[in-house]
Amino acid sequence: MALNPNKELKQYYSIAEVAEMFDVNATLLRFWEKQFPQISPKRTGRSVRLYTKEDIEKIRVVHNLVKVRGLKLEAAAALIRKNKEGVEKKTELLDFLREIREELVGIKRGLGELE
Repeated sequence: MALNPNKELKQYYSIAEVAEMFDVNATLLRFWEKQFPQISPKRTGRSVRLYTKEDIEKIRVVHNLVKVRGLKLEAAAALIRKNKEGVEKKTELLDFLREIREELVGIKRGLGELE
């Protein structure tokens, strides 16, 4: 899941924007904050969450483990604690491979239309 290119210039993202990026609801993001202490967005005086790109990358790892790979929360948390760097690199690689696959499927579709 790549970030929206138009939003790459932003410093902070709202909970609604982050939820949309991962196709989850804001309630789930708040729940993950409680389960995964490494997810800790800044808050304004009125407790409005402000997510940085670093926060989004941490959410990407949790999303990959829980939603994509289907791990239970406890297993995902243990894996992150045990091998944080390895999990992050694997998540980046899987996202990259998904993007390549989407491009290849698009190219294949385009070639099929030419026949």
